[in-house]
Amino acid sequence: MSTKLHREYPHLIFRRHWNLSVKSLLLLGQCEAYVKAINNTPILPHHYKQLMQVAMMKGAQATTAIEGNTLSDDEIIQIMNHQKLPPSKEYQAIEVENILAAFNQLLSEVVDDNIDHFISIELLKRFHKMVGQNLGEHFAAIPGHLRNSDVIVGRYRCPDYRDVPILLEKLCEWLRNEFKYGQKEQSFAEVVVQAIVTHIYIEWIHPFGDGNGRTGRLVEFYILLRGGNPDISSHILSNYYNLTRNAYYLEIEKATESRDLSAFIEYALLGFRDGLVQTLEIIQKSQFLNTWQKLIYDKFDAIRAFSREDVFKRQRTLALEIPFNKEFTASQVSDLTIPLAKQYSGKVSEKTIQRDIEKLLELELVRKSKNGYISNTDTLRSMIAKRRPLTNG
Repeated sequence: MSTKLHREYPHLIFRRHWNLSVKSLLLLGQCEAYVKAINNTPILPHHYKQLMQVAMMKGAQATTAIEGNTLSDDEIIQIMNHQKLPPSKEYQAIEVENILAAFNQLLSEVVDDNIDHFISIELLKRFHKMVGQNLGEHFAAIPGHLRNSDVIVGRYRCPDYRDVPILLEKLCEWLRNEFKYGQKEQSFAEVVVQAIVTHIYIEWIHPFGDGNGRTGRLVEFYILLRGGNPDISSHILSNYYNLTRNAYYLEIEKATESRDLSAFIEYALLGFRDGLVQTLEIIQKSQFLNTWQKLIYDKFDAIRAFSREDVFKRQRTLALEIPFNKEFTASQVSDLTIPLAKQYSGKVSEKTIQRDIEKLLELELVRKSKNGYISNTDTLRSMIAKRRPLTNG
């Protein structure tokens, strides 16, 4: 194949045309710390399942919404539960199904089977086929095939279709040499930067007639996953791009004009950091709940020998079922949760409920509040490591 290009593409430099700003370096350090915390924190199975469902749903919704898909979160959950949408939304459902299937396939290969690949033209074609299959006339390309005509996207004139194979060869060779994935020498920062940069280069080369954005973001997801990022954070960048869609397109345009990816990398890292923070907060809440329940079991185990078994179980259920940060009165107990309704509704007197609450007060599992009672999670928070309050200056 001739290496002569039919046109010049000054923004397709195939070298490190970015400088990581002080802010980008700080963001990368924060991201690495959050990823390590997520990767090393046990998650209860049902909480992990919930986090994965959110990651899959948000990832599929975001990457298709950027391209105009209007399905809601609820509709995507219906798809995930194998429920049919109305015929008028069928092709949008297929778009989402394709992304969900791609996520599941890559998660299975990389996480479960430890199979990974270099970024190659064949891999890009495979990813494109994943996002475009079964869409028929709603997909302006042949899934898995490079385009055979010229296209203009907005004000951007994409490379001559005859140059696409050469540009992709250059991209894949450059990625292999620049980021050294095959030598297993990649740092966390290199993994993240490679994912972001590869995504933008695919947008620039625009190798397919349709589906380039979805393919580019799928490659970004793949590189992050291949580099050891947690599966439950797989949706973060696509979700961020969708939530900040105007900024996303503006940053790509600015990078194209300036031939400099520094600002786009900083923009992407900010969203990645914030998404990781949110994910870690959810995990920490799960851990807090798990530890709180363990504290309740420990406190009740200490008094089991001195309690009637039926009273013991009823009071322990009350302690476990009281929602965090929600005030309640004795008369409201049976309305708090379904298990408490089964335990108290019409079966015991309010006097008995009051005695049960008094026992929880004695065990310091609830405390009095302005309008009644509230779970005493301060007992648990007092066990968290102390530190000096941070000050400015």
